[in-house]
Amino acid sequence: MKIAIVGDTHFGMRNDSLHFHNYYKKFYQETLLPTLREMGIRKIIQLGDLFDRRKYVNYNTLYLSKQYFFDMLEFNNIQLTTLVGNHDIFFKNTLKVNSIELTLREYQNIHVITYPETMTFDGVDVDLIPWICEENEQQVMAFILNSNSQICMGHFELAGFEMDRGNICHEGMDRSVLAKYDVVLSGHFHHKSSSGNIHYVGTPGEMTWSDYNDKRGFHIFDTETRELTFIENPFKMFHKVVYNDDHETVDTVKSKNFSKYTNTIVKVIVAKKIDPYLFDVFMDKLYKSQPYDVSVVEDFTDYTQISDEDVIDQADDTMTTLSKYVDSLQIDLDKEKLKTYMREVYVEAHVRQ
Repeated sequence: MKIAIVGDTHFGMRNDSLHFHNYYKKFYQETLLPTLREMGIRKIIQLGDLFDRRKYVNYNTLYLSKQYFFDMLEFNNIQLTTLVGNHDIFFKNTLKVNSIELTLREYQNIHVITYPETMTFDGVDVDLIPWICEENEQQVMAFILNSNSQICMGHFELAGFEMDRGNICHEGMDRSVLAKYDVVLSGHFHHKSSSGNIHYVGTPGEMTWSDYNDKRGFHIFDTETRELTFIENPFKMFHKVVYNDDHETVDTVKSKNFSKYTNTIVKVIVAKKIDPYLFDVFMDKLYKSQPYDVSVVEDFTDYTQISDEDVIDQADDTMTTLSKYVDSLQIDLDKEKLKTYMREVYVEAHVRQ
């Protein structure tokens, strides 16, 4: 049997941004659903963090996500199994109060995993593990120890894996706990990565500049062959545009097609700007494409040395900036623990907005 595997969806991300709703809507309706129809797939397993905010769900976010995702699945008779993730819970030490069960009860095609559970797909047993917290940790460990399943899917925080590209988790559970499984698929970390039997599936789309040029999408898992096939999201939210006077004229600028930048976030890298008028023509053409946000970086003196990492460095999200600041400090404290604490404070502040 083939099952669609979807990572953290974070409905309501970026302060319930309508632009991000539209971006993800396009992916779900123009890539995910057509692929499922074409392959005859009727089951999706979503690996946690269905919603973005821990403390509440914005009414408009709930309305929109039902329109373009949950109603779409119900109409097409697609079964959704979703694991409770850390962003879906109100309290940190229990999963009892969670946004999924409280907001999606009317859907008969949605099965919520709040306790460790084994489900059978075409004769193949799969262990499904929600977020591990203080209340359920012993139960989960006993469940894993006593399980005979060879496949596991969960919302795990494992040490040694990249949370975002280049940002490695130094805390969390030791991967050896899951060594008994042949295949482990996990949500939680947004960067798609694999090591041994463990595969972090990543998110369906981009969320921050840290995701720039980082492949996003969903997977098809074949329970018989255990093959994991990646289906890339063809749509991008974050774009880099390089401007160079040497390569442009008024005619070339006016002939450019900037339609792909509509409702996206654009960073213009100015490699060389000699003619202010020409640059104004360029920017005017860009703004007419109606991007969601545009910023300009003009402090590169040698364009030949610009890399994608440079671009990301010029557009770091808050946590990346804080982590770099901690790394630069001349202190005797454990910097990794300090960064973990700062990350927890940042996430808590974010969900309270």
